[in-house]
Parts: sequence; C-alpha cells; structure tokens
Amino acid sequence: MSFSKKIIHALHEKYNQNHIFLKEINDVADTSAVLFLLGSQSYDKGVSSELCLILNKRSSKVKQPGDLCCPGGSISSRLDSSLAKLLYLPGSPLTRWPLWSQWRKHRHQEARNLSLLFATGLRESFEEMRLNPLGLEFLGPLPFQQLVMFRRVIYPMVCRVSSQKRFFLNWEVDKAIYIPIQNLLNPSNYACYRLHTNLPDENTKKSLLHNYPCFLHEYQNRREILWGATFRIAMAFLEIVFQFKPPDVESLPVVAGTLVENYLTGSK
Repeated sequence: MSFSKKIIHALHEKYNQNHIFLKEINDVADTSAVLFLLGSQSYDKGVSSELCLILNKRSSKVKQPGDLCCPGGSISSRLDSSLAKLLYLPGSPLTRWPLWSQWRKHRHQEARNLSLLFATGLRESFEEMRLNPLGLEFLGPLPFQQLVMFRRVIYPMVCRVSSQKRFFLNWEVDKAIYIPIQNLLNPSNYACYRLHTNLPDENTKKSLLHNYPCFLHEYQNRREILWGATFRIAMAFLEIVFQFKPPDVESLPVVAGTLVENYLTGSK
C-alpha cells in the first residue's frame, strides 16, 4: 500500500461512522479551513529529501507573528461557494479522491461542507504561497480544532503536493518550513513550552506562565517551535496514521518563551 493510500485508509477508518463537522458550514465568522500539506523539499542539485510537513511561518504583519501554521483562513461565502462547485468537476483534487463518490451518495450534506472548506483552504493557500490547486492530491479531513484566544474552529484538510517545487509567499508569510515526518515521530524532539503571557485585562496587568507541549525543529543552526493549534493538528495526524503520541508534557525539558506585545493583533 502506498503512503497516500495508507493515509486515505486511516482517515476513512476514523470518520467512517462519525460526523466531522460541528454544524452546517456556511458564512460564519468563527470558521476556518487549512491545508495540512505533505511534500518533499527540493534542493539545488535536484535531489529530494524525505516526506515533510510543509508549514508557513507567519510574518510580523499578521496575528500570531512568528508562529508556524498550516496555510488557510476564513470562509468567504460567496466566492468559496462558487469555487466549491468547480471541485465537483471531473479532474479536480476532490473528484480524484477515492472516497468522493461515496461521500456524495451517502453523506450529501457533509460532502457539501467538505467542498466548501476545501475551496476555502485552496483559495487561501493560493493567496499566501501560490499553491497550485491542480498539483495536489486530496487525502481526507482531520479532526477540527477549537481555538481559545480567537474563538475559532479550524478544519484541516490533508493534501499531498505532487509536483510543485517552489512557493511564492505573500506579505502574510515570512518563510515556508519543511519538517520531516520522521523527525515528528522522534520523541526526543518534543519539549514543554513555558510561555510567559500578560492578561489583556488592564485592571489586573497580571502575568501568567502556561505550559504547552511543543515540537522543536532544528535546521541550519536555527530553531522553530511548533505549538498551539497547529501542533494539535499535527499530533492528530500522527496518531491517526502512525499511532504516535508525544511524551507527556510533564516529562519534557522546558523551553522558555514570551508572547510579543502585538501577538493578538499583528503590526499596525
């Protein structure tokens, strides 16, 4: 069985009898879709590395600057509804998904929700990094994640980048980050992110320390920290496909961090 088929099968087993959406998806301000991108990093000599998770590092001009995230964003109802209809055409990434005909026949409303969310993820990813929608293999949805700070629900869609070798990033993205899947399966790469934060309540001005599980990505003498909702999305993928769970946060080495003043707003 190929790796793509393994993922499709694992996600299908997860959702064969379970609903994956909180409610009917429409133009709601608290709903987002992201693409969980898998692909190989290309080098100048034309040699490809092992399979990686491809993430974006958010620029200083947007909320949560410096965080690693999956490309995607909020639903634009009118535009994304039109784009979703195109995904029903033969040859689209959705119609090439082996389970699409089954979903359309037996899970009609969920199929409509899926097409709308996938259209949103494709549009946003094209805007952020010029991701070619025709060069993707759709593998299935992951469990939704609920944010606390922003009161938002995120629906991740697993895709494999089949041919695109280069991305063209817009102002929202600082750089694209490639994390080998094998590194994500190594327990020694995990840590406890001890984050110093200030409460937004001006009457208290109270500082708090929060402990979060995180993944440390070391490359070219640099370190990136994967944490928060994107971390949880990645861990859901690893558990469903590889039955992998990270070590308990209480047993991990501590890495200290501080949220910048404009974390919730971005640069103005």
